[in-house]
Amino acid sequence: MQASKNKNTDKAEPFYRLSVPKQKTSSEIINEARNVLRTLRTRRPFTPTEDQRRLFGSGSTRAPQNRPPSVFSLHASSFDLAESRPVSGVRLSPLDHKPVLVTCAKDEDSSISLPKPPADAAEVRKVSSARARLFRRTSQGNFLSAKMVSPDQKDNIENLCLACTKLYQALNEGNMLGKRFKRRSVLLKTLYKLVDIDSDPLCLKLAKIILAMKVDGKNLLSVCKLAFKICRNEKNDYIIQNDRLLDCLLEVLRTEDLQKSNEALLYCMGAIKFMSGNAVLLNEMVNKGAVEMLLQLMKQINNIKENDTYFSNLGHLLVQLTATLRNLADLPPARRQLICNGAVSELCVALEQRMNAKDVCTYIVRIFSKLSSYNDFCAALADCSRCYDLFLALLNKHQKQQDLVIRIIFILGNLTAKNNQAREQFFKEKGSVNTLISLFQTYRELDLNAQKWYHERGGEGKKRPKHPSEAEDVLIKLIRVLANLSIHPSVGAALAAAHRVVELLVTVLEYKSVDDSEELVISAATAINNLSYYKVKSSAVQDKKLHIAEILLKLLMSNNMDGVVEAVRVFGNLSQYHEICDFIIQKKIYKFMIALLDAKNQDVCFSACGVLLNLTVDKNKRALLMEEGGIGKLVDCLRDFGPADWQLACLICKTLWNYSENITSAASYFGEDTDTLLVLLTSLLDEELALDYSLDRDLRDYNKLYWEREFKPVAEKLLDRIQSHHSFLPTVTITPF
Repeated sequence: MQASKNKNTDKAEPFYRLSVPKQKTSSEIINEARNVLRTLRTRRPFTPTEDQRRLFGSGSTRAPQNRPPSVFSLHASSFDLAESRPVSGVRLSPLDHKPVLVTCAKDEDSSISLPKPPADAAEVRKVSSARARLFRRTSQGNFLSAKMVSPDQKDNIENLCLACTKLYQALNEGNMLGKRFKRRSVLLKTLYKLVDIDSDPLCLKLAKIILAMKVDGKNLLSVCKLAFKICRNEKNDYIIQNDRLLDCLLEVLRTEDLQKSNEALLYCMGAIKFMSGNAVLLNEMVNKGAVEMLLQLMKQINNIKENDTYFSNLGHLLVQLTATLRNLADLPPARRQLICNGAVSELCVALEQRMNAKDVCTYIVRIFSKLSSYNDFCAALADCSRCYDLFLALLNKHQKQQDLVIRIIFILGNLTAKNNQAREQFFKEKGSVNTLISLFQTYRELDLNAQKWYHERGGEGKKRPKHPSEAEDVLIKLIRVLANLSIHPSVGAALAAAHRVVELLVTVLEYKSVDDSEELVISAATAINNLSYYKVKSSAVQDKKLHIAEILLKLLMSNNMDGVVEAVRVFGNLSQYHEICDFIIQKKIYKFMIALLDAKNQDVCFSACGVLLNLTVDKNKRALLMEEGGIGKLVDCLRDFGPADWQLACLICKTLWNYSENITSAASYFGEDTDTLLVLLTSLLDEELALDYSLDRDLRDYNKLYWEREFKPVAEKLLDRIQSHHSFLPTVTITPF
């Protein structure tokens, strides 16, 4: 029985060939154990803060003559006094005799009756009291008196502000805001005159009252401009916080007709945009339902057809609106409201309609760029099938607009990072890969030119900039998209066969060093690693495998450990080919792989072991494990990481199995490590000792499943082989890990 067992063992193939009818490579083994195809992460594109508050940013492509101004002068003459009169259904002829009123204003139309008082007695007393106080003050001439309007008296501004505060309180308490107040005309005329006093605190009080009086037409436009002018000055944020101007502006957005008051809404929205640059006011907006209100306004704008006369003007308003939403996107409550209120759909409609308006597109893309970093919003965007076509159209239309391109590419990277359906859907869009290739070529040329310019001006030896150049940053994010796409089986196989894609990735490793362009080089290596996983007939990676191996040597020998790990991973996939195995032996790369087993890093050991596993498939290359103390280092890795990483433990056991084929004496193969290996395998196969039951249930179940299905069969066969060829069994004491 024993002889038969030994006979069968001696004829055994390398272990990982036993369970499947065809040879498995290290890449396949690694993919079974842990996800060898990896997504890439990168920084979100930096958006600089505007140094000034403007209606349109400094990067706006709108011609100055075709857009409303950010700077203007406002005076009492900017308002329409005729509009101040209360609305009446009948236009009356002027009276021959003007009644004399005991008040500072003598031209008031007193024919308008007061609104009916509330039925509640307490309310009657409250309203009557407020009105009485208001009339008493105006009749005494000391409340917003024309005498106090003189610009020669700047000392009265504080008193005027206080008077305006009391006026607003009295009007509010008396239910006299809006158009129902009998003395509305004289009050508005007086307020308009006060605008000539150049004082932001006073103008803030005036704007609040005028807006609350529900003016329209020219007066609504002028007061919205007044609010805009106040909010444009960042120093006014504090007084704006304390005076609830936001409530009045949001009410304008909620109630005013989009087409009739589009210019007034523009400046109103501009003022709100400025407010959204302040953290306190931004939170206040969310709490007051601004997100839903803005999306409703956007929906109205989206319903205006392109051939409509208002379409172009509403584009100016859309710039302010989307800029505000971009600021709101920084707050978690706002993000939730954006998802719940269908922001993705409306933003995509606006993007489609305003494809030629770069500033609108930029703000919308900035919103997506920010929000796609969050799983819930990213999932909602991925479900919007039209977004992929829109992003491709924008990339083709604005290919050299770096600020727009980089954000779209970043969004696509986020969409393809976790969603296999998004990978497939984007890949299937007509011209998707060609667009990425075209962008890659464009920005590679720009980066090469920038690098050439740098060297021509004596850049050699100088300290490199901390952050990548603009062109390099685009390349980083482009490569991320390619790496993420390649995780999908059919997409990855297609990209592996796309020679131009592989060529461009290889050129990055050729002309860039990890010391100068760390993220770019490592990203390129990761993408090549993902593509090298696929064994397809027309694989461009396979065609260029020797050249890739040669240029990876530079990265492998660098001092950048992340770069070293990526290079080792690629060698793990490429070493399935005999030419690469010979290359590894010729260049003595295997010694480096053995040395990496001392790295005390699970990922590094895992990748290095994958290469060694492929090398040991060839009987003529197994002896190399005896060099540099390879066996002892594998045993050390098994001891150090085994109980915490069954995937790595399994890979080590498979490598040792291959190494020990045709074993005649365990001692001759494993030397002084034989006893240690026996103890380790015995203890690791003891469920009670090996498994950590202190872990949470899900992780414990996962560990146990992998231990049972993957590690245990390998370890048992290896232990059986060693024991059957060992002259004696040592007395060992098994201790828990």
